[in-house]
Amino acid sequence: MLLDRINKPNDIKDFTGPELELLAQEIREFLIEKISKTGGHLASNLGVVELTIAMHLAFQLPEDKLIWDVGHQSYTHKLLTGRREGFDQLRKYGGMSGFPKRKESSCDSFDTGHSSTSISAGLGYAQAREILGGSNKVVSVIGDGALTGGMAYEALNNASRLHSNFIIVLNDNNMSISENVGGLSLALSNLRTADAYRGLKTGVTNSLNRIPVYGERMVERIRKTKSGIKQLFIPGMLFEDMGLTYLGPIDGHNINEMVKLFREAGKVDGAVLVHVMTQKGKGYPPAERHPSRFHGTDAFEIETGLPAKKRVKANYTDVFSTVMRKMGDRDEKVVAITAAMSDGTGLKRFRNMFPERFFDVGIAEEHGVTFAAGLAAAGLKPVFALYSSFLQRAYDQILHDVCIQDLPVVFAIDRAGLVGSDGETHQGIFDLSYLSSIPNMHVLAPKNKWELSDMMKYAINFEHPIAVRYPRGEAYDGLKEFRAPVEFGKSEILYDESEIALVAVGSMVRIAVEVRERLKEAGYQCSLVNARFVKPIDEALLLEMAKEHKLLVTLEENVLSGGFGEHVVQFLSRCNVTARLLPIAISDEYVEHGNVDILRKETGIDASSIVKRVVAEYIGL
Repeated sequence: MLLDRINKPNDIKDFTGPELELLAQEIREFLIEKISKTGGHLASNLGVVELTIAMHLAFQLPEDKLIWDVGHQSYTHKLLTGRREGFDQLRKYGGMSGFPKRKESSCDSFDTGHSSTSISAGLGYAQAREILGGSNKVVSVIGDGALTGGMAYEALNNASRLHSNFIIVLNDNNMSISENVGGLSLALSNLRTADAYRGLKTGVTNSLNRIPVYGERMVERIRKTKSGIKQLFIPGMLFEDMGLTYLGPIDGHNINEMVKLFREAGKVDGAVLVHVMTQKGKGYPPAERHPSRFHGTDAFEIETGLPAKKRVKANYTDVFSTVMRKMGDRDEKVVAITAAMSDGTGLKRFRNMFPERFFDVGIAEEHGVTFAAGLAAAGLKPVFALYSSFLQRAYDQILHDVCIQDLPVVFAIDRAGLVGSDGETHQGIFDLSYLSSIPNMHVLAPKNKWELSDMMKYAINFEHPIAVRYPRGEAYDGLKEFRAPVEFGKSEILYDESEIALVAVGSMVRIAVEVRERLKEAGYQCSLVNARFVKPIDEALLLEMAKEHKLLVTLEENVLSGGFGEHVVQFLSRCNVTARLLPIAISDEYVEHGNVDILRKETGIDASSIVKRVVAEYIGL
């Protein structure tokens, strides 16, 4: 295998032209085989194989800095920097990350995971190079989907002022996670199909090149001149008008053409954008046909592309999807918003049934929140569905535009708690803390699938800002017999006994059931309370529980700092209650990638760890 010859950075520079095409094929076969077993981001990686090869040929790593936006398309980059063996443990606990990590390789210049960041980070590297007197190249790769995020334009605006070389590679596959939307997508589509311009440019260039001695110089002069033929035939071109040099578009699967253009881009004094057109999922027909489904995939059968394990039970996203469809049918004021993730958040069915009330704002969570505030101020009932990890990007808009005005926006927060294989940047373990810090915000967490349905119906008819947070994965179908109506600020007592009271939030109710059974087997009597509301907390019930039990234990799948447990401790302290309190939560640290069950054990929120802590605390009374 040609891949066997790549053991360290820059080994690819020893390959011949024909070998590079075969290498690209080998890489695709390797990625399909490995990801079919481990799961991971497939379609995005298959689309950038040749692009990554070309960048590794044109630049010298790690001296030159290559920064990936999001970073879920960096698998080929990891292969070309000698990390082939790591793919057997890709995204597993203690194994190789699915994203760039500085601690993993000197060729990973910047840790990424969220969208629209690479230009800002690259500009920082470029400015630092100017100050420190360096001569290395800085290359930021960003997708056309990520350009729907406002942060990218803030960076582009600053990049236009740069006086030294900075290369921005626009990986244009007409996809983000779901299909791209909006005016930028249309502008890029028009640019892609500007055949008259591209044909004329090619014709002029070829004619000039045939002129002896002076032809090549004239071509080079035109390419470097901002008022060249691009401006004549595409007036108002977006990037040129922002002060950037624009090169392209170019075939993102033609290695030789890209290498030449990257080297040309490296000669520009200032920021230069290289527009590369790729196909997401290229080389694997199921991923080509369904790029969204193979954006992030579990293990699958290579022959068919179907999941290796058939999902039998509904997950929480399915439950949310069903509720939204029903509520949309019942109330014409219900509208749904997503940030480029209609499939991932379960809004696809709503979109299909009520397209005029469905809005995909692109990868722009900040805009999405303020847009929802506007809809609410005008009298509609907006539901903004997104992952916990991505909602934190819009903290200011939640506080400033929704909560100060006390507007009835519903935040449906998927992937709350530990999410597993995507690691630190995607764990949803901070939302209880940052949402609870905001006045006028109300936060709920369901114990099972029926309660998620009830809470969403309650939230949609609530007249203030409200968030319902629920975990990734299979929806818990236990405790079906407990389905008391949702009442404002009220918890639900599941079992009422003496000695120890377990007060659990959302996903932790399921674990608390197991903890209670184990403690009973060990001879301890336990009450179990489903908190339901994280804000406001059920003060009356907590006071009652604290007075009637020797030990009060709170359980949450969130960091300890600012979480539910801390709020309970502060409340009881203000009330001068002397009951012993034991908050169970995740330590104030980032949690790496791995299986969720393993991560729960490592963070001490699994049933066995909790039982040991509770017993130790109770014995110490």
